[in-house]
Formats: sequence, structure tokens, C-alpha cells
Amino acid sequence: MKRTVILNVVGLTRRLIGDCTPAIARFAAEGALCTVRPAFPAVTCTAQATYLTGGDPAEHGIVANGWYDRALAEVHFWKQSNRLVAGKKLWERARETDPGFTCANLFWWFNRYSSVDYSVTPRPIYCADGKKVFDITSIPVSLTPEIKRELGAFPFAGFWGPRAGIASSRWIAHAARWMEERHQPSLNLVYLPHLDYDLQRLGPDLASPVIQRALREIDAIVGELIAFFEARGVRVILLSEYGITPVNQPVCLNRIFRRRGWLAIKDELGREVLDCGASRVFAVADHQVAHVYVNDADPAFLAEVRAALEQVPGVETILDREAQQARGLWHARSGDFLVSAAPNAWFCYYYWEDDRRAPDFARTVDIHRKPGYDPAELFIDPAIRFPLGRVAKFLLKKRLGLRALLELTPLDATLVRGSHGRVPEDIADHPVLLAGRGEGALPPAMAARDVFPYLLGIL
Repeated sequence: MKRTVILNVVGLTRRLIGDCTPAIARFAAEGALCTVRPAFPAVTCTAQATYLTGGDPAEHGIVANGWYDRALAEVHFWKQSNRLVAGKKLWERARETDPGFTCANLFWWFNRYSSVDYSVTPRPIYCADGKKVFDITSIPVSLTPEIKRELGAFPFAGFWGPRAGIASSRWIAHAARWMEERHQPSLNLVYLPHLDYDLQRLGPDLASPVIQRALREIDAIVGELIAFFEARGVRVILLSEYGITPVNQPVCLNRIFRRRGWLAIKDELGREVLDCGASRVFAVADHQVAHVYVNDADPAFLAEVRAALEQVPGVETILDREAQQARGLWHARSGDFLVSAAPNAWFCYYYWEDDRRAPDFARTVDIHRKPGYDPAELFIDPAIRFPLGRVAKFLLKKRLGLRALLELTPLDATLVRGSHGRVPEDIADHPVLLAGRGEGALPPAMAARDVFPYLLGIL
């Protein structure tokens, strides 16, 4: 058996491979490249679950990055337990024919309580006094102090938020080399998120110096990893989850529902908080898709909701339960309607009408409390004249043991210029799978669920 590393280069598409990515372009030219019709929704958690199980959302249960738990009446985003993903995973299937098969998972999602042999994943420490300490966790737990001692602390600020950039991908790349040198896993899953950030901030503008720099930065890291692993006789596979396309139209479904009197809004200390369990209908927004949950099961009201959605500019398709079932998308976690956006549109989670009444988490980086994905967290509010001063004031309060919010996130969704989630019409914007020289031919294209049997076959 030939050991394998899969480099998940987030956001990589055929369109982006060129002058700014010489290492990736050379790898593709010497080996093989195929485009992948993305999983739907084309978002991180669904794509990874499809790649690693070969199932659709109806089978593995990962209907998006976030969903509404009807029993708890709570929205859950970015959960980490691998037990949420149904079906046998790639490494579990490989062990059926090779009991000695080992797997390392570096920052792919659903990485806690997994059956992999080694893992490293982000996991802040949440203290009883409300303090949040950035940290990682691992399998086995002894890996955490070892890898931090040798590589230093994981740069959380570079992983998400206004400072998100190359630092996090560079640390993960070092961790991949560290894992190979110490444990030589049969399969090494490596997550490299760098392109996700500026492509969402600015859109995939290849004429932009910022995008060109981002491409060169990730290409340098990928090139180093290719050389490192191939020198050790490890097969290298490059894979991406989705392509990011230009957008200029945020669509706030919850504000539309509110104007019709369908949302339940609670006043909490002068701020407005969405009460999902008491709302007749609400949307969980996730990039260019949204799950719309209807708590009022009256068929006439369901028809009224659909009619309202059909009138919303920027809404492209509306799938009810039957349509979702026909496409392998329906699961108990799914919304009563699964809505996708027009090519230039995306869904934001906002539900308040007056920014002065926005919830306290709205202006912060808070990926778990918001009832929807918020790419505005990648920006610093341009209305803040001295953001570094605000950061310094926040840090001083924290050192003094005082409660504080780091309010830097703008409430202007029009700042976001790139998104994903729908299936782009142009295959140049689809994700890609690349195999190195000597690995044999690839078909020109394959579906996301066919990536699993391909990977299992080569393993």
C-alpha cells in the first residue's frame, strides 16, 4: 500500500490555476486534473462529509454548515463531533481490507471523537467566567502539548476573522510535516483554508493584486508540501470543496419574514434576539443556501411561505421536502424549504431593522451564537476610525478581569464580494481533484460523491 496525503486546498478551481500558482499548475500538468461537480449545498461541512462517506446529505446527515435542532429549538453551527456524520468513513472502509491502516486528520471538520488514529483540530477553552482561551485539541490528547511545544500556539486570529490569512494554513502545513515525520500515517488529511478569505472579501478577481498574492502564498505552501511528501514516497492528492464566485446582492430572508409578522423577537437588555422556537418560520442562512424552517405545519401556511419566497429578488430555487427527497437532500435536520440564491446573490442572517437594536454578538466574531453564517466577520467596520485603539482597550479590560466585547464586525453585508453554496454554471468554477504523475488517468469530471470510491480505490 502506498501512503497518501490529501491536501484540501479550499476554494481552488481550474480558473485559479495559472501564472500565480506555478507549483499547482506544474503538478496538474505532470499528473491529472478533473473537475468535481460540487456537493449541494456546496459548503465546507457538506462537501467534506460527502467526500469522506460517499453519501448525499440524506445519508450522512450534514445538510449545511449549520442547521436547526427542532427538539432543542436551537440553531447549531460548526459543530465538531464526528458522530454527527452517518456512514462509514474513508479510513474505516480502508481498515476493512488493511487492519494496519492509520489515518491522521489535520483540521478537516467533524474531527472530534473520531475513529482516526491522530487528529489536531481547533477547540477554544470556554471558562466559567465567560473568558475564551484559544486552543487546539487532539487525538490522542497527548499530541496537543507535543505539537504546541514544537510548532508554537495555533494562530487563531489567522484562521477566522478580520486577520484571517496565510498564518493558519502555514501552521497546519507545518503540522502535516510534523505528523508525517513522527507517525507516518497511511492517510494524512490536511486542510488549507487560505484562499477562502480574500476570495470572500473581494471575489475571485484575478486582476486584483490581493488575490494574486493570496494565490502565490498558498501555492508556495502547497509546492513545499508536494516536494516534502513525494520525497518520502507519499502519494499526493490535491482536492477542493467548492469554488467561490462573485456576488453583490445580500438577501435577508429573516427581515422579509419579520415584516410579515412571522418572526418572534425577544428584547434582551435592549437588544433584539431571534426566538426560533416561537417563530412561525425563519431561515438559517449559509452562504448561497438557506434552510427555511416552518414551525406552523398548516399546509395553507406552507404555501404562503413558498409564495413569499418566490417573490424575493435573489432567490433562484426553492426545494420543498418532496423535491429535497428526490435529490437525496432531505434529512431530519433539513428545513421545510431549501433555498438557493441567484448567481450574484447570497443569504445573510440579519433579522433586525435598526442596527442600534442588533444583538450583542452581531458586531463580534461569534460563529456559534449567530443563527446563520456571517462573512462580514472577515472585515473591520470601516466606520471605526481607530480599530487598533479599540483592540487595545478591549485587551486592557480583559487583563483587568473585566467583561468586554471586541466589536469590530460591520453590519454592512454589501462588503462581501464572493460566496459559494450553489452549483456554478461554469465548470471552471467547480472544485478540482488533482493526482500526481504516475497515478493514472482521471476522468474529465466526476460528481462529489464519486470522489469517495476514487479515493478508496487508490488507498
